[in-house]
Amino acid sequence: MAVKVMIKRHIKEGKAKDVFALLNKHRSNAMNQKGYITGETLMSYQNPHCLLVISTWQSIENWLAWKENKDRKANEAKLEQFLEAPTEYDEFIFGTYPSKK
Repeated sequence: MAVKVMIKRHIKEGKAKDVFALLNKHRSNAMNQKGYITGETLMSYQNPHCLLVISTWQSIENWLAWKENKDRKANEAKLEQFLEAPTEYDEFIFGTYPSKK
């Protein structure tokens, strides 16, 4: 079942260029991962320091494997220095209510 992942980041003043460079690397690496479908980056109209990345994966397992990937974690650690707050993650599943295993 497909999954939409919402990733919210609040960027420090003057650090957008650094963040976008790292996000481009993130996206490039994600595109080579099993189950990756698509992704987009949105900037808040009210607060241009707030970014929302929406990525779509074939399954929650595919997303979680990428979320725990050591290269992704290393890139995420580099991003943290440019953020005002920790990155927030929300996962949404298409369709019916999922059954727990």
